[in-house]
Amino acid sequence: MNSSEYENLARVEAEHWYYAGKRELVRRWIARARPVRPDDTLLDCGAGTGRFAKEMEALCRVLVLDDHEEALRLLRAQFRSEQVLSLAGDRVPLPDASLEYVTALDVLEHVPDDQAVVDGFARLLKPGGLAVVTVPASMALWSDWDEVLHHYRRYARPQLRGLFRERDWELVYVNYTNVFAYPAVWLLRRWRKWFPAAKDAPRAEDRMPSVFANKVLRALFVAPATWPLPFPFGVSLILVARRRA
Repeated sequence: MNSSEYENLARVEAEHWYYAGKRELVRRWIARARPVRPDDTLLDCGAGTGRFAKEMEALCRVLVLDDHEEALRLLRAQFRSEQVLSLAGDRVPLPDASLEYVTALDVLEHVPDDQAVVDGFARLLKPGGLAVVTVPASMALWSDWDEVLHHYRRYARPQLRGLFRERDWELVYVNYTNVFAYPAVWLLRRWRKWFPAAKDAPRAEDRMPSVFANKVLRALFVAPATWPLPFPFGVSLILVARRRA
């Protein structure tokens, strides 16, 4: 991402319904699928500003990984030097089967070879270890926002599920999220396509809604993301997978 996007994210992510809600639902799935112990180690890939990793640090050992210098600068200001990793070529500098958890929150869409990244998760996790990923969904929602954030793609459920090969992974949960926001997001992005705003105009994604709206939107985002009902569409996807022995 551009430096300005890290600034936008840092300004709103603490309370914004989407960013705070995403972190909450990932914590919920970790607690449900494999409760955290203090001696477990979690690697947060594409850790960005480090907020999710900092929240998880109260529960277990945490490592953070990123390959953008702006993100690494932010991470080094919050974590000990041995906790902050950068890629060695295209490889994470950790031994095989050395982690209990890998998280990648809105990361896979930023890399050209997402299959290689997921195979890397399989290498790093111990048998029974957990991977939790979130990604933007539905190419029908592709917009200037995706382009500014340097996305390669938005995902469909079969596409995301197909990255986690059966020989390596037991899928715990794969579902669309942000289901109730989908119509409004679709309309907003069509509107922006038909009537482009000025380049310096703030995007809706960067604005904080009212306190009441923020609370309602977060509840509508988080709660359905733990339901067993398979939704047919959504603004995002979440996948939870357990490493096979």
